[in-house]
Amino acid sequence: MGPFMETEIELKFFVSSDFSRQIRDKISDLKVLQQRQRQLGNIYYDTSDFLLRQHDIGLRVRRYDDVYVQTLKTAGRVVAGLHQRPEYNAELETPVPDLSLIPEDAWPEGLDVEALSTQLNPLFSTDFERQQWLLAMPDSSQVELAFDSGEVTTEAGGYDPICEVEIELKSGQTDALFVLARELAENGGLRLGNLSKAARGYRLATDYQGDAVTPLTIVQVNSQMSAEQAFVKVLEHALEHWHYHEQIYVERPEQEAIFEICNAVGLIRQALSLYGGLIPRRASALLRQELQWLEGELSWIYESRSIERLCEDKGYFLRKLNAQKQLRQKLEARYEALPERSEVLELLHSSRYCNLLLDLSRWILTRGWQPFLDDKSREKLAEPIRNFANRSLAQSWEELLSVFAVNNELDRFGYLDQLPRLNRNLLSGCCVASLYDVEDRETFRLPCWIFCKVSRISCCLSLFVRWWMMKISRKTIAPRLRNG
Repeated sequence: MGPFMETEIELKFFVSSDFSRQIRDKISDLKVLQQRQRQLGNIYYDTSDFLLRQHDIGLRVRRYDDVYVQTLKTAGRVVAGLHQRPEYNAELETPVPDLSLIPEDAWPEGLDVEALSTQLNPLFSTDFERQQWLLAMPDSSQVELAFDSGEVTTEAGGYDPICEVEIELKSGQTDALFVLARELAENGGLRLGNLSKAARGYRLATDYQGDAVTPLTIVQVNSQMSAEQAFVKVLEHALEHWHYHEQIYVERPEQEAIFEICNAVGLIRQALSLYGGLIPRRASALLRQELQWLEGELSWIYESRSIERLCEDKGYFLRKLNAQKQLRQKLEARYEALPERSEVLELLHSSRYCNLLLDLSRWILTRGWQPFLDDKSREKLAEPIRNFANRSLAQSWEELLSVFAVNNELDRFGYLDQLPRLNRNLLSGCCVASLYDVEDRETFRLPCWIFCKVSRISCCLSLFVRWWMMKISRKTIAPRLRNG
């Protein structure tokens, strides 16, 4: 059989080992077109310097029923567990890859495929039992549901168990994937997964110890984008940050990962607010409600971080207080009362949490706001993002100036009350900052960032920065934003 190319569209979940029973209960009301069970063995290949991995390419040979199939998967998109990756398949006589069967346009430009073929080595294996159901959905779409149970191994003795559910669209509408996923998530016990079996294999093969927590970065938008395209970019950026840090926390008790999830949720909420003049609130009402719920469930992280800072270095910040010992005891008791890791993991595997991620991903992919738009809003969303950014940032800056006007005196509690507004301003800048050069970007963001820091320290410092902010705004920021 010659090579053929297709694009996988699938949702992937990590589940418990007994989840197959739950699957049978959930699909009992659906029409099962086909059902089978088989053992699958896969060998993944790469060079000693992981050249394929560097190009986000996966190459495997799969064996089933005495048939070998070579698959090359190229870079694609992963949003909240939804995987979209082009792949090229061809049958083989042996488990040895044959790169001549892969079309030339599948490879990155400049890659020497002939040289590559001589450098390939088996890197790791994935061996698992797959229970598979082809389902007819109510909208006539066909979806393949698979439950995989097995292991990832390396020749050096590396081992990682496989226990996953995959839902792949075979024909029809992408929405059918989310309908079935919500049914499966009804009783919890599953978590959307961005790590493929191949990614887990590479981790084993390279003795990778896990990802590092990273701060939320500026969203990379450009002037050629429409306002709507930039909006989607912000949401996808936040989702990627969210899911990346969720995986970190599941792997190890890293509380800063929870803090970064909160930052990602905050960015999504601010994007919805920023675009509120174009996209009616009713279009995102349920999402905003659920995002607010999750922020409440994770709000303990701020108290946890504050207590840790107060008690670090043997309570340095508390030493000058008369009741230092008693206060430290109360802080430690309060810290012990915060949610335990097991409770947080239970939340991350809960039905409500999973459905929030599913609904958000579905809303982005199907442009769920479109049915709520009038013609005027559609026209504005189609405008260049720079126009929208100038208007939005100018308005945000004027709001800040009204609060921190020289004749509006604030004590330290007043500054703390304004922290949410300052953080929202920073998040608005995060959405569109890449449109501006570094000088304009820092001029806009730096005073707000300093306010957020010093409002916790000293009103005197805050007064100085407020004066600076008023001075530079009159000379630089407001005119630049107004004039584009």
